[in-house]
Amino acid sequence: MANIFHITTRHAWDEAAPTGAYWPEAFPNDGFTHCSTEKQVVGVANARFRGLAGLVLLVIDPEKVAPEIVYENLEGGEQLFPHIYGKLNTAAVVRVDEFEPGTDGYFKLPGEDSESRA
Repeated sequence: MANIFHITTRHAWDEAAPTGAYWPEAFPNDGFTHCSTEKQVVGVANARFRGLAGLVLLVIDPEKVAPEIVYENLEGGEQLFPHIYGKLNTAAVVRVDEFEPGTDGYFKLPGEDSESRA
């Protein structure tokens, strides 16, 4: 199964990592952690985080995630997004990449050159 991705602040991740569990600030209201597939994450970043610095991209192995992952769309679109229904066990995070926008405020995947930006 392909990795899934979650965008958060460096500060939030650094606080959660030693505890063994991560959940975003919106978790109490949403009841899940918003994630994206590799094809979705840049679009999500540019729609919701454009120009925001200090972010990291959590690369998550879904087979290591303890809570249930549900692929769904709760906003009326056709794309299904992975949602983690419970606190993310940090052992499922296989990599943490710095995730800073370019000078134009837009994001690209780490290691992606600027010409292949979606």
